[in-house]
Amino acid sequence: MNSKFYCQFIKPEKSLDTFVENIGMFHNPAKEAKEVVVLPDGRVDLFFMKSGSGSFSVFLIGLETEPEQRIIPLDTIAFAVSFRPIAVEYILRTSIADILNRGKNLADDFWNLNDHDLKNLETFTQKVTEKITELLPETIDERKHRLFNLIYSSNGEMSVKELSEKTGWSSRQINRYFNQQFGLSLKAYCSILRFRASLGHIAEGKLFPELNFTDQTHFIKEIKKFSGVVPKELSKNKNDRFILLSVLKQK
Repeated sequence: MNSKFYCQFIKPEKSLDTFVENIGMFHNPAKEAKEVVVLPDGRVDLFFMKSGSGSFSVFLIGLETEPEQRIIPLDTIAFAVSFRPIAVEYILRTSIADILNRGKNLADDFWNLNDHDLKNLETFTQKVTEKITELLPETIDERKHRLFNLIYSSNGEMSVKELSEKTGWSSRQINRYFNQQFGLSLKAYCSILRFRASLGHIAEGKLFPELNFTDQTHFIKEIKKFSGVVPKELSKNKNDRFILLSVLKQK
């Protein structure tokens, strides 16, 4: 059995792609806690976790705008659904504005899952896929659907003005929606997606801006803002503490 921390992520069924980016798991079977740095990635994570003591818990993590150090206890296994923000309204049917840069515990019986559903990623994926499929909305506001498609396809590089023009939705209305639903502005969210896209380049050892940054200084400043370190140190990823970067390097 693998005695080291490991993680695995898979794409959801195509019917869920509008709302779910991936489904994954991580396991720390080691005899000591694992220190990690969670980087902002523009996703909303729903975790189902089981600790070495056997306790089961469910919690929801909102969007993040800064790096956060976390400790993964020994013998912890966790499965997660990583949602695109549009799922907050249509699948989770709530607002996450109050949990920006933090999370909250949900009922242990949320979605009627329990520790028996955490046997492996395949079992978990089947169970949550069935549940999310039940929750799929009959209709979606086309402006929101188009907006998120544009944000993702451009890696957050389109201006608020351009996004407004292409969706037929005023900048003021968009920002009101973002602040009420997610707790941050559209521009702030786009900056997170641009940072995340840059991680793919950094994972390949490209330490200069590949996206629409003003210059190298701006690039370094933005990377440090969201990761806490400069691109060179981030690329080294000592002890695989930046999980998101480790996953990108595996691809």
